[in-house]
Amino acid sequence: MSSTVTVVCWNQENNGKGDPARRRASHEKLKSLGADVVFRQEMWDAGAHGKQIFSGLEEILGLRGELGPKSCTALFFNPDKFAVVRDWDEGLGPAWVLPPTARTMRYLPAGRDSQPIVMVSYHLAYGSSSQRLTESEWLTTFADKSVPTPDGPPAKLAALIGGDNNSYPVPGTPGDPALPALEKIKDRPHRLHRSYLGPDGIRRMDDRPDDVLRTAGLEDVARYWATAPQGSVTAVARTVNACDTYGPDSRIDRVYATPQLLPALRDVDVIEVDEDMSDHHIVRVRFDTDALADILRAAAVPLT
Repeated sequence: MSSTVTVVCWNQENNGKGDPARRRASHEKLKSLGADVVFRQEMWDAGAHGKQIFSGLEEILGLRGELGPKSCTALFFNPDKFAVVRDWDEGLGPAWVLPPTARTMRYLPAGRDSQPIVMVSYHLAYGSSSQRLTESEWLTTFADKSVPTPDGPPAKLAALIGGDNNSYPVPGTPGDPALPALEKIKDRPHRLHRSYLGPDGIRRMDDRPDDVLRTAGLEDVARYWATAPQGSVTAVARTVNACDTYGPDSRIDRVYATPQLLPALRDVDVIEVDEDMSDHHIVRVRFDTDALADILRAAAVPLT
C-alpha cells in the first residue's frame, strides 16, 4: 500500500475504566496503528484537574488533541499533517446528551489554499432512539458547512465523521452483521434502547441514524469499501461482540465521509481488541496521501 493517512475511531469503554495502566496500554495500541487522526468517545474525566489525563493521552499518542464539551468525545491529530481552522463548540445545536468534538481541519500537505475538512467525533445517545434520531439530524449539519471565498460564493466543505451510533446500519450490505431479533435480546431495557415503535405499532431495531446520515449524502465508508470492486467485506466486520445481554455481533461504530473524499479511500478494516481494553473494537480507515491532497487542492479555498 502507498503512503496513507490513517484515521481510527474508537469508543474506549469508560476511558480505560478509570485505570491509568489500562488507558496507557490502550493508547499505545492506537499509536501502533500509525493513526494520524483519532475519533475517541467516552473521554470521562479527561478534562479534570487541568486536563491532566487528556494531556497524558496526547503524550502517549504523539498527537495533538481537542477535547469536546463535557469530556464526552475527543479528536486527536498529527500536527505535521493537520491544523485546526476553527471549532464548532458554540454551534452544536441544543439537543446533545453527549456533545461531539467538531473541528474544521486543514490537511497541510495539500497546501495553504486547499479545501478544509470538517471532522467530527460523536457518540449518539444510549437510552433513546428518538434522541438518536434528533442527534443524527444535527450531525448532518456538519456536511453542510461552508467558508467564504475572496471572489465568489461560499465553498461547501468536505466532512469526515466517526463515532458510536448506539444503533445499526440499514441492512443490505454483504457481510454486514444481521440486525438482532428484538425478542432475542435478553435485557428488556436494552430492547427499548435499541429499537423504535413504527407507525404500524410494530417495534423495530433502530437503523434510523444510518438512514438519516446517508440520506444527507454522507457515505458509510465501510459499506462503500465492502461493495467497491477493489474492496473487501471485512470492512463491515463487527465492532461490538455478541453477549447474552445485548444480543449478537453488531456494527455500532462507523465512519462516514462526504462523496468528494471517497476516491482517496484505500482501505477500511476493524482491529479487534481484548475485552479488557474495551467493549468496542477499533475502526481503521486509510486514505491515499497523494489522492487526498489532489482532491483538496482541486477544491481550493484561499484563506481570507
